[in-house]
Amino acid sequence: MVDRPIYKLWKLVKPHWPKLVGASVCTAGIAACTSAVAYLIKPAMDRVFLAKDVSMLKILTVGVLLLYLTKGLLTWANVYLMSLVNQKIILDLRRKLFKRFLFLPLRFYDKAKTGNLISYITSDVNQVGTSVSRATVSLFRDSFTILGLIWVIFQREWRLATVSIIILPFAFLPMIKFGKKLRRISYRRQESLGDLSSIIQEGLAGARVIRAFGTEEYEKERFARENQRFFKYQLKGVKIDTMMAPLMEFFAGIGIVLIMWYGGYKVINGTSTPGTFFSFITALIMLYEPVKRLSKVNNTIQNGLASLERLEAIEAEKEEIDESVSKVVISDFRDRIEFKNVSFAYNGTPALKNVNLTIKKGEIVGIVGKSGSGKTTVVSLLLKFYEINHGQILIDGVDLRDIDMFSIRRMVSLVSQDPFLFDDTIRNNIAYGNPAASEDEIKAAAKAAFAYDFIEELPNGFDTRVG
Repeated sequence: MVDRPIYKLWKLVKPHWPKLVGASVCTAGIAACTSAVAYLIKPAMDRVFLAKDVSMLKILTVGVLLLYLTKGLLTWANVYLMSLVNQKIILDLRRKLFKRFLFLPLRFYDKAKTGNLISYITSDVNQVGTSVSRATVSLFRDSFTILGLIWVIFQREWRLATVSIIILPFAFLPMIKFGKKLRRISYRRQESLGDLSSIIQEGLAGARVIRAFGTEEYEKERFARENQRFFKYQLKGVKIDTMMAPLMEFFAGIGIVLIMWYGGYKVINGTSTPGTFFSFITALIMLYEPVKRLSKVNNTIQNGLASLERLEAIEAEKEEIDESVSKVVISDFRDRIEFKNVSFAYNGTPALKNVNLTIKKGEIVGIVGKSGSGKTTVVSLLLKFYEINHGQILIDGVDLRDIDMFSIRRMVSLVSQDPFLFDDTIRNNIAYGNPAASEDEIKAAAKAAFAYDFIEELPNGFDTRVG
């Protein structure tokens, strides 16, 4: 049965199978060229250097040149196709994740850190895409190359090849031993990077507050602690990753020493030719690199899986109050809004308790109270930003739970106590809730907010970028 985590990564690649097939064909061609170079060592040694065959020298010269030209073209095509797959995976993941963010309830944002969310959509998505493409390239390219070179060494000397194949599995032992540990470290490293991004975001967005309270040293120390934590996880990952190479070198050294002793002995005894021996040893040395790369694929996969687990945690979050098509769509407000015994709590902290309120159409109502008394909460519940814990909110006698939330929000104009400007023109910021607004409507809104005069004095007027 396919390992479920690996299958999750495969599902990301599967939609791009035509490009994957093309890359695989290129990979098979690259492997064939690599194996052919090792295979041609025997005629080069035995017929050119020993038998002094000039015609074979000409053939081999042209043949090797064509092999490397073909290999270069196939490598370019393979890298291009897999880079295309990589970028498409990143594109799809980012689009899907951002859409998810847009529809998550405000409860999620009440406890989430902005820097962490940015880390999800940048660092984690990049890690998954890069891991998938690198792992796929290595699995196909190196597997084909290994098979081709194994064929060469068995063609040249099956006894020596058997000894080599017996030693080969030991190269994959470090991969099995360190793989899961690396995934845990990678997961913690990505979490630390998210926290680090949050501190950076807060430090930049809250620059005025930091200076006003003189807390520069405190913020510097807070950043230094998290930066050191991230450095620690990064170093642990590097330590495990780099342990593979020395172990691989050791096992490769054992194999090559045994082959040199046995193969050299056969050449001295005259039971084998120098061409056969050097062709074999060349293929074996060339075999070492793809085996080493393949043993490190697991590290790449584990890094990708750690980031994928973080993305799946976002996917598991429940979306905003249901958007069922069976909900009542309203286009106007005819009579009254009623709060009946409404209670609500933020993460267990009560904000409203048994509130009863009636607002008739045409009334101007002001809700006053001390900070934290629930004034903003009343509006937030009316806009269905949160689900009430107890009671009812009725609009013209219809329970708010049964009304489509988008139709409610289209009827309400909200001026938040925390002003926010998008990185766009003043015109587009004013028309944000109604992109079809005419120029006259935009200017009328600016005049109503007593902003028209100072906007007109700006160098680009309503086309000035803000945010």
